[in-house]
Amino acid sequence: MTERVVVAGGGPVGLAAALAVRARGLDVVVVEPREGAVDKACGEGLMPGTVAALAGLGVPAGALAGHPFTGITYVGPDGRTRAGHDFTGGAGLGVRRPVLHAALAEAAVRAGVPVLRGRVADVSQDGARVRAQVVAGPGHGPRPVDGDWLLACDGLHSTVRRRLGLDAGSDGRRYGLRRHAAVAPWSRHVEVHWSALGEVYVTPVGPAEVGVALLGRRGLDLDGALASFPALAPRLAGAGWSTPVRGAGPLRQRVTARTAGRVLLVGDAAGYVDALTGEGLRIGLASALAAADAVVAGDPGRYERAWRAVTRDYRWLTGGLVAATRSGPVRRALVPAASRLPRVFGGAVEVLAG
Repeated sequence: MTERVVVAGGGPVGLAAALAVRARGLDVVVVEPREGAVDKACGEGLMPGTVAALAGLGVPAGALAGHPFTGITYVGPDGRTRAGHDFTGGAGLGVRRPVLHAALAEAAVRAGVPVLRGRVADVSQDGARVRAQVVAGPGHGPRPVDGDWLLACDGLHSTVRRRLGLDAGSDGRRYGLRRHAAVAPWSRHVEVHWSALGEVYVTPVGPAEVGVALLGRRGLDLDGALASFPALAPRLAGAGWSTPVRGAGPLRQRVTARTAGRVLLVGDAAGYVDALTGEGLRIGLASALAAADAVVAGDPGRYERAWRAVTRDYRWLTGGLVAATRSGPVRRALVPAASRLPRVFGGAVEVLAG
C-alpha cells in the first residue's frame, strides 16, 4: 500500500525530496505557490558531491547549462595572499538558480510528481495523518490536503516550522546579497574574497557570466562594499551587471527540533548556520534523501539522527569559521594561515566537496 507524502515548497530541495520519495515507491504531492523557475539569492556553486547527488535524482550535469569549476581559492584582505585547492573527486558546477530549478521541475514531471498551486498556511496532525491547509492566493479560503507525512521544504523562513512551534529565532547578524556580472570567468575556481566588511564569492556560471555574492552585516551596499576587495574590484570595473541585486537573511536560523510527529523539516527549514562554506544545496539534498528514507521506514526519529550525521561537518566547520572570524585579527590571519597549511586547507575543502 502506498502512502501519500505532502511536500511543502517546490524549490530545488522540495523537488529533490519529492523525487526521492517517488523513487521509493510512495505517492507524493508538492505544494508550491509560484509557477515556473524561481530565482533567489544564493552562491550557485554546486560542489562535486552535489552534482553526483543530482544525477542520482535524474538530473545529470549534462542537463544543466552552467560552467565547471575545479576547486576553491581564498583571497586575503590584501588581495595578494591566496590559498587554493583542486578537488580530487571531480569538478563542481556553477549553475544559475532558475536553471537548476527548471531542471528539477522537468525531472519531477517525468517522475509523475504532481504540483498543487498554493502555500501551506497551517498544519495539524493526529497520530496517523497530517492535514495541510493550502491557500491558493488572495481571496481564496484554505483547502485541506491530507497525507501520511509532510516534508516542510519551505525555506529559510519556514511557515511550517513557525506554525509547529519549532522556530528558535535568529541572531540577525549575517545577510547575503547576490548579483551577476557580464564578464568571462578568470579562474577555474570559485574565489572567496575576504575583507573587514565580509566575504564575496565569485562563481563562474557561464562562459561570459559570474555570480557575485556578498555575505556580511545587514545594510551593506553591494557596489560600495566591492571596493574593499582589492583583487576583485579591478576585475569587475566596467563590467555590466546582468541581473538585479537579490538579498537573503538573516542567515542564522535556529530550530528546537527537526521533527514534530509526522512532519519533518528539510533543507533550510531545518535550521541554517551560514552560507560561508557554500554548502546549502549539498546539505539540502542530503537531508531530502534522509527524510525520504525515514518516511519509508515510518521512523521520524531516524531522520533526526540522520540529519545530525549529514550536517555535522557543516555545522562544526561553518559555525567555527563564522564565530572565529568575528574577531578582526583572526579574520586577517585566516587566509595567510591557510596558505601556510595547504594540507589543512585542502582537507577542509574536500569535506565541503563531498
